[in-house]
Parts: sequence; structure tokens; C-alpha cells
Amino acid sequence: MKIVDKLRKAILALLILSGPLYSIGQQDPMYTQYIFNLQTINPAYAGSWQTMGFLALSRHQWVGITGHPTTQTFSFQTPLTSQNVGIGFDVVHDKLGSERRIMVNVDYSYRIMLNDVVALRFGLKGGFTNYNNDLNSLQPYPDGTPDQALLGVVENKFMPNVGLGMFLSSSKYYLSLSLPRLFQNSFNENTGNFSKMSEVRQFYFAGGVVFNLSENIKFKPTFMTKASVGSPFQYDVSANFLLAEKFWIGGMYRSGDAFGAIAQWIINNRFRIGYAADFTFSDLRNYQKGVHEVMISYEIAFTKKKYVSPRYF
Repeated sequence: MKIVDKLRKAILALLILSGPLYSIGQQDPMYTQYIFNLQTINPAYAGSWQTMGFLALSRHQWVGITGHPTTQTFSFQTPLTSQNVGIGFDVVHDKLGSERRIMVNVDYSYRIMLNDVVALRFGLKGGFTNYNNDLNSLQPYPDGTPDQALLGVVENKFMPNVGLGMFLSSSKYYLSLSLPRLFQNSFNENTGNFSKMSEVRQFYFAGGVVFNLSENIKFKPTFMTKASVGSPFQYDVSANFLLAEKFWIGGMYRSGDAFGAIAQWIINNRFRIGYAADFTFSDLRNYQKGVHEVMISYEIAFTKKKYVSPRYF
């Protein structure tokens, strides 16, 4: 009962801190392989690998459409000597048409062991976004005539921000609750009365569990929800199977957007390669060639301890 009470109070504290916040819009980069990339939205995930870890991910959305969204992510995390403190950082380059965002954040987490196998981490994130939008590059008319209302450059807008999160986990399940940006940044440009809501607040709630189906097959269902005031509620669900502790394979569904396939090869306890493909069922389905996402991660263990099985989250 003490563990339940502690968890209830912790969740209540996070909701109280973020409850008064108001936001509109929804613009965070999305990832199909989100379960292995939670650090970008939840600082409490930093240190959860219990190894020094590096992750790189590249996502290309709606390939075939000029100016289609692309996102490149690099993250690093490591526990400190005590194992109760985790630190890390992540860098995200997000491109959509003429818009460019570079987001740089530092992450800190602190772990509390609720019992021998369950850990609760609290996390803080701090960093900035650098925003650039070359409106001169837009050509809304077929003959290339520029729109006088869209002339100008919104460049190097420096926007600091902070975020927070919690991560509850054991070797077989996890729950993640986070608000990666507390401040809602926006700006107005005098050129053509151009205005832009550059950063909005979004809540994320995610979770997953692993079931043993047989000696060589494990089943892992996961989910992620995203919510912000003024935007549609969105959720992702996925079902993945781990074969012989070496290959993940499965599928996903994203509400109002797409379904897809996920695969990951665990080359060894340190090195992984993942790939995901999404297929939208929106009106864009006839004008693009899908969404492709490639991920690579590498870990450095601090001890020579042998792993019984790879981590699942």
C-alpha cells in the first residue's frame, strides 16, 4: 500500500504542476519506434538503460512530396556511479518545407527503488529551440510568382524551455508520463503580418508490458497517447514479438493517421538496428510513398556482468 500511495502522490504532483497550462496546436516530431526513443519526450527515461547509451534516428515522412517532413535525432544517456542518477542530452533537427527547428536539451533523472525490481524515476529537461523559416523560398503560384504577404525570413529565434516527467519500470513493464515543454513559445513577425505558434505544450502518457509466450517468443503490446488543448487527441498502439531474443517484429496503428510495420535486429547486447514503415490512410495516401524510419543504438556497459536477456524498453 505504501508503494501505491507514493505513486499516486507523485502522479498527482505532476498533474497539479501542469494542470493550469494551456496550449493550442500539435507539432512535436512523431516516431514510430517511440518505445526506444522516449528520452526526447521524457527526461526521466535518461539512465534507464543502466548503461552508457547512444541512439540515432532518422525519419522521412510522406516521401515523394516536395518539402516533406524529416527528423533526425541523436540522444545520449548514462547513469552516474550511484546508478540512482541518470543524465543525458538529445539533439533533434526537424524540417518541414521552409521551416527548420534545432532542439537541444539536457536531461536529468533520479531513481527511487520501490522494491527489488520496480523503479520510479523523476526527470527534468532543460534546453532551447532554434527556429528558422525562409519565407522567400516559398512559391505558392505555379509560375513561381512570390506571394508578397510571405516575403521575409524568420531566423534564429532562440526559445528556451524546460520539461518534466516520470518513468515507472521493471524488467517486464513500464509507464511513462511527461510534459516535455512547460513554456509555450510564440512570436509575431511584422513581415506580411506573419505569425507563428512555434512551441506548444503536449502531454504524453505511454506504457507497455512483456509476456512470455514460449521459451523463444515474447509478446510486447505498447501504447502512447498525446494530448494538447485545441488539438485532436491522438494515440499509437503497437504489438511486437521478440523471437529468440534477437529479432523484434510487429505492427502499429496511429489514430487518424497511419498503420505500419516495425522490425529491430539485436545484433548483440550493445548494438541494435531498427526500421519502421508507416502507410497513411489519410487523403495524402495517393500522393506520397510512405514513411521510413531508421534507428541505430549502441551501449557501453560499466561492468562485465553477463546479460540474461536484452532490455525490452
